[in-house]
Amino acid sequence: MNTEKTPSKEAARSPLHALFLRELRIGQRIGGGASLGVVFFLILVTLTPFAVGPDLALLGRIAPAMLWISALLATLLGLDRLFQADHEDGSLDLLLTSRASLELIVLTKCLAHWLLTGLPLVIAAPFFGLMLALPVNQLWSVTLSLLVGTPALTLIGAIGAALTVSLRRGGLLLPVLILPLCVPALIFGVAAAGAGANASPFAPPFLILCALSLLALVGAPIAAAAALRQMSE
Repeated sequence: MNTEKTPSKEAARSPLHALFLRELRIGQRIGGGASLGVVFFLILVTLTPFAVGPDLALLGRIAPAMLWISALLATLLGLDRLFQADHEDGSLDLLLTSRASLELIVLTKCLAHWLLTGLPLVIAAPFFGLMLALPVNQLWSVTLSLLVGTPALTLIGAIGAALTVSLRRGGLLLPVLILPLCVPALIFGVAAAGAGANASPFAPPFLILCALSLLALVGAPIAAAAALRQMSE
């Protein structure tokens, strides 16, 4: 009789896969999942006409910038808890001693955060663009720019989250640290999103935005992992 036990699904999962599923469950249960970021995005977009007036031409001109600023601020939601919750319950020590690379762990947590926060903003952006009288021919450029740009915002935010993980009020310091680092992505994201207006080109700012996201993909996990290791010493 074969007494060999079949490994359970949990045991068969790789540590990164299990961590990814855990982050999705925690994000949906505690952070409000996709709905919180989209509602915050909607509130910012709705307030814009009250601030600048009902001029549709003006709203259409500033719509790419407002959508990008709203996406940036909405991305900050929950970033302060990216590592802090693990630090408070002691699971961060387990992650630091895991056999999986800490850089890959950081990348996995960033992916889960982007799926819960960034991707819903990308999907909702065209609809909110119509609310701001954005020309229809610019909806695709706004969506594409947010699709390739919001991962950079999440990855840069992970650096700030790692630096402030042990601070009691790290959530207040986090925006001060990462907003200046997000300025290049914001500049080229708005430039790409505004393509089509005044015959401005789409490809140059879009490619630079892609390059910024790739740089963040490579550099941010390394920087965040180094900050976490330094914090644990």
